[in-house]
Amino acid sequence: MSTEALEAPEVKEEVKQPAEALFSKRRRHIVADPLNEDNPITIQVLGICSALAITIKMEPTLVMSIAVVSVIVFSNLIISLIRNLIPGRVRIIVQLAIIATLVTLVSEVLKAYYFDMYKVLGAFVGLIITNCIVMGRLEAFAMANKPYDSILDGLGSGFGYAWIILVVAFFRELFGSGSVFDFKVFEAIGLSNFPTNGLMVDSIGAFMVLGILIWVQRSKTGYVEH
Repeated sequence: MSTEALEAPEVKEEVKQPAEALFSKRRRHIVADPLNEDNPITIQVLGICSALAITIKMEPTLVMSIAVVSVIVFSNLIISLIRNLIPGRVRIIVQLAIIATLVTLVSEVLKAYYFDMYKVLGAFVGLIITNCIVMGRLEAFAMANKPYDSILDGLGSGFGYAWIILVVAFFRELFGSGSVFDFKVFEAIGLSNFPTNGLMVDSIGAFMVLGILIWVQRSKTGYVEH
């Protein structure tokens, strides 16, 4: 028997791929794209109802923004964690059940600690359950991606929604009531007789401001509707 036959076969060492950085380029895109180039309101045209209904004042708009961001992030996380356990035929029901649970928690927290704002927002908090942005992210992203990436996606989509409705609310409150967070801006700068625009406190004003935002952003990004 030759010495070559007695030699042990070579064992190839597996080369471990380096772990992806927490804020790699791909993950930064997950957060950044919904803020601008793939914004859920101005590009995807989702969540329009709340953008028009609760943006008369900055304060309720801010509370609504925090509520939506919280629901998207935690629902994305939960769905991503259990995605391999959910039967395909009932996945929508499971997603709705998780969203409804989180929305109920948000509603109860508002009722317990911020009752005045709970009365202002009313049914709009409950309508987060049917918000297409939340359902869309669960179905399109969380069902197919890991928890950390799903959290980033939820943050990106939530903040993309939030900054748009906050901008709408800023202009509506400023020109409709002459204030920002109930601070009388025009009086503070010596323009106490500055006329407010009643159109801004109506839903038509919200349509106008949102339409201008969509036009400006799509012009900037070069997005064309197909």
